Amino acid sequence: MAPTMPEREELRGALFAGQVITGWAMPNALLQHAIGDLEPLSVDVKHIQAKRDRMVDALRGMGYELHVPEATFYLMPRAPIPDDTAFCDWLADDGIIAMPGSFLDLPGLFRLSLTATDGMIERSLPGFARAIDRARRD
Repeated sequence: MAPTMPEREELRGALFAGQVITGWAMPNALLQHAIGDLEPLSVDVKHIQAKRDRMVDALRGMGYELHVPEATFYLMPRAPIPDDTAFCDWLADDGIIAMPGSFLDLPGLFRLSLTATDGMIERSLPGFARAIDRARRD
């Protein structure tokens, strides 16, 4: 918006509120140039579901507690120790990136993205097994 635009600040405030309420739905100027390239892309829902099912089955088989989400691209397992941040640090030591649930006001859980490649998921499974075994020993 031009600095000389009348009522500029009021409009900026309304736009900001709209972005926050809609989850930042208005793309910035740089992203607007990419919209044409992004529009034909689609999400392979069946592939995400297959990755979800692989992770849920594997993690449950190791002893992790988690539910099967129906409409997300992430999992929220329960950390096997009370300190979800410390547990995510253990995973990071094994090359696994997880977000502590306490960052999301969900202490005791951790977040895993299902956007990882199939190969990344398969490579992560031994690390999850080592982490839960460590939790059982400590």
